[in-house]
Amino acid sequence: MRSVLRHVFLTIVVVALVAFGSGAAAATLIGPPSADRITAITPSAGQEVGIAHPVTIQFAAPVTDRARAERLVTIGSTDPLDGTFAWTTDRELTWTPTGFLPARSDITVRVGNARTEFRTNEGVYAEADMSAYTFTVSIGDQVVRSMPASMGKPGFETPTGTFPVLEKFRSVVFDSRTIGIPLSSPEGYLINGEYAERLTWGGVFVHSAPWSVDSQGYANVSHGCINLAPDDAAWYYQTVGIGDPVNVHW
Repeated sequence: MRSVLRHVFLTIVVVALVAFGSGAAAATLIGPPSADRITAITPSAGQEVGIAHPVTIQFAAPVTDRARAERLVTIGSTDPLDGTFAWTTDRELTWTPTGFLPARSDITVRVGNARTEFRTNEGVYAEADMSAYTFTVSIGDQVVRSMPASMGKPGFETPTGTFPVLEKFRSVVFDSRTIGIPLSSPEGYLINGEYAERLTWGGVFVHSAPWSVDSQGYANVSHGCINLAPDDAAWYYQTVGIGDPVNVHW
């Protein structure tokens, strides 16, 4: 019996060494992961976010079996919600809802044994119409404010699509070098901005632009951002939440 047990023990050790090697272990997720193998889930517990906010899951180690990891994720309110997965790194999984999350709802995220819950706001939806030069905001399917706006001029067009607000800044410095335009260029700029909401990591914002008020509602003159008058930009900054959608179209 001792010989048999010793043989079983050695077999287990050999299998473990083959599976994990001498380097860092990979999170293969053969079974439901424990909460300590997930370093973060965002939005965080109790946070209130906009209706287009994605869910991001960070694992403690590289995930080799991505399909299995995705199958362990359940996101829902009263019922499961549909969405799409994307891996930004080998440790970070992002789930983006199909359409929008239900407004004023508790959203539960489960990943194996890990669980968290956040809440959506009332649903602040903005529509930037580059043909009409307007920026229209709805809350709960009711239009609450329509504002003259100016978007990207030819050669610097504002990208079309639906973008969740990524960050908000009461004040921010806009530097053309961050989008590849030298300050020495005729298109270069270095200006202090206010009431800004980031839509893309490539540098597209909604923000106050007192310098383009005369063009707002009439022409697109920006370098890709959505320009609003100071009072309108301040109102939107105070109204919108992180994760609320902005739809840009012609």
